[in-house]
Amino acid sequence: MDFKHQATVTLAEVAQAAGVGESTVSRVLRNHGSFSRKTRDRVMEAVERLGYVPNRIAGTLASAGSRLVAFVIPSLSNIVFPDVLRGASGVLEENQHQAVFSVTDYDPGREEALVAAMLAWRPAAVMLAGYEHTDGTLKMLRASGCRVVEVLDLDGTAVDLAVGFSNRAAGRASADFLLKRGYRRIGYVGHDLERDTRAGKRFAGFCETLSAAGFPLVDREIHAGASSVENGRFGLQRLLARKPDIDAIYFSNDDMALGGYFHCLARGISIPSQLAIFGYNGLDIGRVTPQPLSTIRTPRVATGRVAAELIVANAPPQVVDLGFELLEGATA
Repeated sequence: MDFKHQATVTLAEVAQAAGVGESTVSRVLRNHGSFSRKTRDRVMEAVERLGYVPNRIAGTLASAGSRLVAFVIPSLSNIVFPDVLRGASGVLEENQHQAVFSVTDYDPGREEALVAAMLAWRPAAVMLAGYEHTDGTLKMLRASGCRVVEVLDLDGTAVDLAVGFSNRAAGRASADFLLKRGYRRIGYVGHDLERDTRAGKRFAGFCETLSAAGFPLVDREIHAGASSVENGRFGLQRLLARKPDIDAIYFSNDDMALGGYFHCLARGISIPSQLAIFGYNGLDIGRVTPQPLSTIRTPRVATGRVAAELIVANAPPQVVDLGFELLEGATA
């Protein structure tokens, strides 16, 4: 049996079926303005019978105040960004805002194209990761008239609102921790530092601290693509093949660090007596491994929640530092 598309049911058809004007149907569906209980029942009965779905986008564009919040995020495979979305979504839903999102894959040019596409819907706010954007993206954001929230980084200058923490400080804290534990031959395993600018800032802060203490980074292994458990495992394998006497490894994030952990388990490398492992993000899985991962825990859900609260409150431009927490764990 062939499926045939029916024409979309219109607001006018609902109004005709309910015996009221289109403006009355609109007020009932938005639950705004005056109408009787009897009128509401008639409208909702017609909506259900006809299978009408309100065009929320059109309603947003026609209203004086948009309730769309556009999220332009680097990735969905990295749990960091879904956590931010989860923190924001509850606040937005409670305040009758609608979240829409798109994914850049860490590509600045793609981010610029997606920001342009999102701004065409005239959202109330745009939320992006970090401070590094193309000149075109920055020009559009500043001219958009909507609120801009940059999250998960405070090392730079905000367009409008910013919520997160200093990645450079996180890198410095990680280096301080390893140095205080007595490690001196320290290496790094990470992913593309040019595309993931926040990872690049952590790496820079880490290396600066090591050099200032007189123990510069021994070697690095950087995968050209995205972070993953697999890339962390094989990255550590390649690094140790070159420098087997390294005593600690700083990973760009917990995904990569867990890959390194699995490599050590497979090769019988004792953690931390033979090799220390340190990550970043504080993922749940890192806390339930046989040896809890030594890492930095970031306030991802709180970042999303606070960012959303600033949006719905139409707060003045500001920077909110939520800090981070160093988890000593058992791998370093």
